[in-house]
Amino acid sequence: MEQNRIEVANWFGDLKTYPSVVVEAHSLEDLENIVNNPEKYPSPLKAVGQNHSTAQCCEADGGTIIKIKMNKILEIGDDFITVEPGVLYKDIGEKLDSLNKQHYINTEIGCLSAGSAACAATKDSSFPGEYGQVGSYISKIKLLTASGKKIEVDDQSDPEFMQALRSSYGNFGFIYEITFKTKPKQPLKVWHKSWHINDFINNLEEIKQTNAALMYYLYPFENKIAVEHRQYVDIASSKDFKYNSSLWKIRNHLWKKTAPNLGRWCEENISMDGLKYSIIDNFNALVRFGMRNFLSANNTQPGDQTIRYPDISDKSRYTFSLWAFPESRYHEVLPAYFKFCQKYYKLNNYRTNLLNVGYRIAKDQRSLFSYSFDENVMTVDPVSTSNPGWRQFLVDYNVFCSDLGGFPMFNQTWGVTKEQAEKAFGPRFEKFKKIRKNIDPTNRFLNHYFANILEEKI
Repeated sequence: MEQNRIEVANWFGDLKTYPSVVVEAHSLEDLENIVNNPEKYPSPLKAVGQNHSTAQCCEADGGTIIKIKMNKILEIGDDFITVEPGVLYKDIGEKLDSLNKQHYINTEIGCLSAGSAACAATKDSSFPGEYGQVGSYISKIKLLTASGKKIEVDDQSDPEFMQALRSSYGNFGFIYEITFKTKPKQPLKVWHKSWHINDFINNLEEIKQTNAALMYYLYPFENKIAVEHRQYVDIASSKDFKYNSSLWKIRNHLWKKTAPNLGRWCEENISMDGLKYSIIDNFNALVRFGMRNFLSANNTQPGDQTIRYPDISDKSRYTFSLWAFPESRYHEVLPAYFKFCQKYYKLNNYRTNLLNVGYRIAKDQRSLFSYSFDENVMTVDPVSTSNPGWRQFLVDYNVFCSDLGGFPMFNQTWGVTKEQAEKAFGPRFEKFKKIRKNIDPTNRFLNHYFANILEEKI
């Protein structure tokens, strides 16, 4: 019998899925009721938090979307915090801050839910000796499987399964409890420097030796790059320590509001490409000047980096994509990407109406589909208000990145083909498929998006 279909969109609003059922889950009992009643709650089952993904990983056509409303902080210890899956990363960070503690990774999108962090890819620049993926600092997960079994897993009890679970994207079951590692709060030094692309490449090894986490802003049409350096200060933080609270407010407002609003306004009101992109490029130049000369401080709060976005996106929303490349080849990749963007604009009259960003991320094997599994990586992430031509640009961008040996994210790289995914992750696919099939033999949680990538039948 054909059931009614409901339209559910991601946060940005450009990706839609059509489940037969949408239901809220407020407790473990709600999740058990859903998983044990396939007639009322058809497969595939997909749990969502804020649904910020820019790829179709939460697709549930004909199935059931579960909106997670389990928002309790359950326990706080000396070096950990345990929460339910619906708690937002920003809220966890603010609770830790009140106790003079912090996340290891203060990732930009604060509306990341704990459940998504536990089983999906994230990105942030790595500090020396640390990881750049939030899931790598999750020490324990409780999972409800398709059979209704509740299991608890950590690195000590089953490191192989934990590694796969961090990359499971909800395909193993419902995650209902997550424990994050935490550490004492520490002041953060921040400074910016701008480079011409050639000078950046020539000085890249020296830049990497600054003992700082590196995020950077890429401007292919100006052949410029601005590097954001972040470095912990060796001063024990205390409640009486005086923090600079303005730097991240300014930086985040530019990133969250000013830049996307300008890009969208230019797109909607200026038809002449030359004038439109001249305004955007001049704005970017002004931002670089401000970052170099004003956005530096020795005493910022790490958690202030994390941005709280509105529950429902507004006109300042933006979208993005990502590929990561071996750090050892980035001196070839970055100039090639700049040339790709410039040539693409000449041939197709399209360029993104925002900047590009990137991160330097440490080698990390704690997730099976980690994009930095084999070595340190550096990324290339175009950002846009989804101006006309964006989707076709991403198709061609994916081909360019895959040909250069890049690694995608299944939740933040739109349009990845199974061939591109297989090239990137190779033998890890078979390992993942074996574990997934063992824990969900009836494909209760497998959607069409992952079935296509994994070449599974549902």
